[in-house]
Amino acid sequence: MRRPARHLLLAALAALTTAAAGTLVLATPARAAGPTAGFVKTADWGTGWEGRYTITNGGASTITSWQVAFSLPAGTTLGTYWDATVSSAGQRHTFTNRSWNGTLTPGSSVSFGFLATGPGSPTDCQLNGAPCGGGTPTSPPTTTPPTTAPPTTAPPTTAPPTTAPPTTPPAGGIPRRALIGYLHASFANGSGYLRMADVPADWDIINLAFGEPTSVTSGDIRFQLCPVSECPGVETEAEFIAAIRAKQQQGKKVLLSIGGQNGQVQLTTTAARDTFVSSVSAIVDRYGLNGLDIDFEGHSLYLNAGDTDFRNPSTPVVVNLIAAIRTLKQRYGPNFVLTMAPETFFVQLGYQFYGPGPWGGQDPRAGSYLPVIHALRDDLTVLHVQNYNSGPIMGLDNQYHTMGSADFHVAMTDMLLAGFPVAGNPDRIFPALRENQVAFGAPSSVSAGNGYLAPAGIQSAVICLVRGQNCGSYTPRSGTSPDFRGLMTWSINWDRYYQWEFGRSHGPFLKALS
Repeated sequence: MRRPARHLLLAALAALTTAAAGTLVLATPARAAGPTAGFVKTADWGTGWEGRYTITNGGASTITSWQVAFSLPAGTTLGTYWDATVSSAGQRHTFTNRSWNGTLTPGSSVSFGFLATGPGSPTDCQLNGAPCGGGTPTSPPTTTPPTTAPPTTAPPTTAPPTTAPPTTPPAGGIPRRALIGYLHASFANGSGYLRMADVPADWDIINLAFGEPTSVTSGDIRFQLCPVSECPGVETEAEFIAAIRAKQQQGKKVLLSIGGQNGQVQLTTTAARDTFVSSVSAIVDRYGLNGLDIDFEGHSLYLNAGDTDFRNPSTPVVVNLIAAIRTLKQRYGPNFVLTMAPETFFVQLGYQFYGPGPWGGQDPRAGSYLPVIHALRDDLTVLHVQNYNSGPIMGLDNQYHTMGSADFHVAMTDMLLAGFPVAGNPDRIFPALRENQVAFGAPSSVSAGNGYLAPAGIQSAVICLVRGQNCGSYTPRSGTSPDFRGLMTWSINWDRYYQWEFGRSHGPFLKALS
């Protein structure tokens, strides 16, 4: 998770772009010594344009991370971006690699792209503090992407007191309003390790992060507890399983989450599909889990050229994933919980762009979750899109909405509750999901992801969706949604680090919301 957002040029405008107009190169010589970052304006339609930077390692040693910073002139604004994260200060924008594209061996290259509105072009470009054309840094370059510094206050060592959980599972398996979170069970990070037994009772669905493949295309998913060398406080497997049983006795659901930011899964063959089913089943059976969360990010899903109808997909990675999940659902029965955590790039962006587009050239990942969601809508328990780490996304009001605001949560969620034409095609409407299938995801803290919003803002968005009250500039096209399911966050561990702000605020709020 925590995961990326990306965007591409309107398909209809692609036909207007000539080869000459689309290759305005402001890059440095290809043989420049050391790392370089070359810019190409790949399309320009007058009021805006699409740009791409390609970072090339022309040096003799491997680089493990990169940052590209540039300025846009007044009157030119940054829009959606992909294959990088971004921080901005005025007209200065700094793009940082994602986890999967930061390492460059000598001679290798990687790209990221973005949209901009206005006539200007990037200026004063720096790569890791040095001129993008190569040279000496004006200040020492960073060796790792910057992160928000965690607080100096030590995390609590025990879970906070909560209300007593129900003694039997609620009707339907999960409560009417659910609080859903991810537990870093297989790895360590800055938030620290949290034992399953110490997860507070506020959390109704606990997603184990992550099951990951042995290779991108193997379909062979593996899960193991964090090694003691990384997580000195990790419990034994027997203790972990016992804690899962205790949660389940309290009515909680524990799921295996597959993918995440680093776990790229491409089921390109039927053999990989079948391996996926067997390996996931082995993990579910070993730990006695309640279901599965599909958290495919990066390049796991995409659409081949000619695959233009989300109702009848033909791309193997999509078709095989649908078949694999159906098989698992059939194997474990109707009480097997299925959730999905796509990024806005793979869902709501489909309102404008779908796959490579009729002329090609668009990002083939745009909207690529839509056929999976649509095919499995009768099996889907909860869809909780990650409304974070996202660029601006157009809502049903045909206005761009920016993460970190109540309007963003309302606009993105409304698209799922109202339905929308895919790629603007009125003959291909993505139908609305049931209200009780829809939640939205938000970072639990400023360190958990971009787009953090304080509890009051999150709750304002929920009340707007449920009651039609407290709405800001965006009015839901779906009307009120009294059966809206709840909230997801990345992550429970980060919530613990920040004194349980997310769980303590939203758990009781959701349960009390009529």
